[in-house]
Amino acid sequence: MPLLKRKRDYARLVIIISGLLPLVIGLFFTALDARHTVQQQQMSAAETLLSQAERMSDSAWNMITELRQFDQVPCSQIENQLQRIGSLNPYFRAIGKMEQGKIACSSVYGSRPAPLKAMILRDAPVTGKAWWSLSIAGTAGVPTRPAVIFVRDLPDGESFWAVIDGQYLIDFMRAISSTHRYHFSMDFSDGAPISYGDPQIAADSWFKPSIYQASSQRYPLTVTLIASPTELISAWRQVMFIIMPMAAIFSILLMMIMANWLQRRISWRDEIRRAIASGQFRAHYQPVYDNRLQRCVGVEALLRWTTPDGNGVRPDIFIGAAEAEGMIVPLTRHLLALVAEDVRSWQVEPHFHLGINVAAEHLQHPDFVDDMLHFAEQVRDKQFLITLELTERSLIKEGAAAARKLEHLRHCGMKVAIDDFGTGHCSLSYLQTFTLDYLKIDRGFINTIESLEGRTPVLDAIIQLSHELELEVLGEGVETALQFRYLQQRGVVFIQGYYYARPLDNAGLIAWLAEQGNQPVEPDLALTT
Repeated sequence: MPLLKRKRDYARLVIIISGLLPLVIGLFFTALDARHTVQQQQMSAAETLLSQAERMSDSAWNMITELRQFDQVPCSQIENQLQRIGSLNPYFRAIGKMEQGKIACSSVYGSRPAPLKAMILRDAPVTGKAWWSLSIAGTAGVPTRPAVIFVRDLPDGESFWAVIDGQYLIDFMRAISSTHRYHFSMDFSDGAPISYGDPQIAADSWFKPSIYQASSQRYPLTVTLIASPTELISAWRQVMFIIMPMAAIFSILLMMIMANWLQRRISWRDEIRRAIASGQFRAHYQPVYDNRLQRCVGVEALLRWTTPDGNGVRPDIFIGAAEAEGMIVPLTRHLLALVAEDVRSWQVEPHFHLGINVAAEHLQHPDFVDDMLHFAEQVRDKQFLITLELTERSLIKEGAAAARKLEHLRHCGMKVAIDDFGTGHCSLSYLQTFTLDYLKIDRGFINTIESLEGRTPVLDAIIQLSHELELEVLGEGVETALQFRYLQQRGVVFIQGYYYARPLDNAGLIAWLAEQGNQPVEPDLALTT
């Protein structure tokens, strides 16, 4: 399988994965959010039930406190009062008094002594506490309905008790479950559970049910709530309607971005190679003006790419791609070949400046010196003053080796310029490390010029520094008469930019040199005020 095809297959896989990733992440987080929502709902429901059970417990203990008025009073004297108190207060199935562990009198059964076990249908718990409560499955009068008994033992052998009907708690559970599928279970002191809901609530789904348990800080009371898996599914569905459309939009955007990036990343090397082979690249030349001689004294060679459909590829795009994919050296060699072919038809004076941009990778390449000497030999009859234009980043790696290469080429008659001076990392240190001939001031500093009388501190400092170091200065990106005049007044010799001339193809340059190459630039003073 050809390499490019494998890369494209790989790209398609990456695009699909990048598109699925937001959806998978969206599903994951919606599941987490849904589970959190269900747990919050469970917590709220359980706490509500727990609060209600505590209020009922408070009522029971308050009732027992009220019954203590009958301490040491015979049952025959309080029977009617027990019935009246029990009937006037909600929640209570029965209230009463015990003597020596046996029920002595009750609001329901009157004064008929009986063991406590006979009423609660189980043995009384051994707690060792004067206050205790217990959930029970039923009482003698209502054996099929749960209840809760509360007991207060007194030191004199008497006790008072109250039984709360569990139906009140069950009704409360039913009200909470009206909008949710829950199974409730509540117990006092690990007694018989008071429950509501389908105990097999999780049997209809392969999802694990959500279980929440809460305990009272005041009473030996525990609530357990199990939510049906359908609660999780319902909450998940609601969250998905909100999040998943956004995840789908993000997925599409990510796929488009990834496809665009991979398309450029994968195919640039082959596209550049094919473009070189099919002659899609052309050299363009931007003239350079000399303020002293008042005419064009050179050009900077620029590479342009026009595809077969007539569209142009921006230099910053294809040069960046060539650098990223290891194609900048072949591309620079192709530019040198194009320039060598074009200059054969030029009619220029000796020492005409010819600027060639050098990339960092080419400067570090073992064949860099040979490539430049070979080019110089090809154009030797024109007696060009070849200027190697390097950006500051080109000199960052292997500085000593780069300096040796450049010094060798200078001895062979070439010049060295730093392009876009002032925008790199180590501008001033390069002035000491490397032997330079020109500084090209970046257009960003040129654009700060607003008037002839104004000052641009950084630009003025660069110009002054260049004069003190006896370096020639070139202002690039000059687009207005004001900028031209400002630089001219401060002794900047070389000017390059759209104000003087735009980049031209070979035929256009030859015609331009013949018509305007020797014409001086005279800025309109009206534009400078």
